[in-house]
Amino acid sequence: MVRVVGGREMSIDGELEPPALHGTAPWRRRLYEIIFEAETAAGRAFDVALLWAIGLSILAVSLESVASVDESVGPWLVGAEWVLTALFTAEYVLRLMCVDRPLRYAFSFYGVVDLLSILPTYLGLFTGGARSLVTLRALRLLRVFRVLKLVHISREATTLIDALRASRSKIVVFLVAVSTLVMISGTLMYLVEGNADSGFSSIPRAMYWAVVTMTTVGYGDIAPKTPLGQLLAAMLMVSGYAIIAVPTGIVSAELVRAPRVAASGGCRRCGVGNHTADARYCMRCGAALTGDEPTKPDPA
Repeated sequence: MVRVVGGREMSIDGELEPPALHGTAPWRRRLYEIIFEAETAAGRAFDVALLWAIGLSILAVSLESVASVDESVGPWLVGAEWVLTALFTAEYVLRLMCVDRPLRYAFSFYGVVDLLSILPTYLGLFTGGARSLVTLRALRLLRVFRVLKLVHISREATTLIDALRASRSKIVVFLVAVSTLVMISGTLMYLVEGNADSGFSSIPRAMYWAVVTMTTVGYGDIAPKTPLGQLLAAMLMVSGYAIIAVPTGIVSAELVRAPRVAASGGCRRCGVGNHTADARYCMRCGAALTGDEPTKPDPA
């Protein structure tokens, strides 16, 4: 998932995509265009093929976890996984070869995901359970937003992420309040139901019941038997509906506020974003944000 800032693509973690190569061998520039760009037919075909390979790899690992399938075609699935891992390894090496700063890409969001997607298969040579971690490759499906050019979805996703960041302090306060209520209600239920043989054998178990009840899930594995315990349970159930609505309202308020402070686009000179919708000049360098206006002169 990417967004355009200052004429360059930025991933959801804020890392700029690797810059285009200049003054390098033609084969490296061509390789860069195919691997990192989806503007050309070759680049689009490469990304679509990569997505198919990722999906097939996840499917192979998932089927391998089914006992009946593993008994019948297990060796074929393992072989397919090794072939796909070899392809992903070659792709990772090629990505490092065609960028100006390989280390920067290696430590970027997609670079780390690319590395984690191939390590589990090799670690499986030493420990069998590690191979199941290849499902991390599902994160690489985020590249589909670049392939399909879903710019409007990327923009909306950015708005949602910004809303969550803006409301994180309120959400933390809310979680602390809920945790306190869970501890109090769990302790009370243990005191009331501890001797009633109703499953409240300890305070942590009673707190587990409080969480399940407050979130209106209600597994039914633990239930109060005494009248006082049932009264407390009813009060906690009713309060759960109000509690669930609180974080929804917090994030919704930020989403409603977002259009008024939405970014009007990245500055073409310095790349800074998050300008207000009616901004005409960059808040950092003073450059015009629209192409039909002259650059604002620097103050003397």
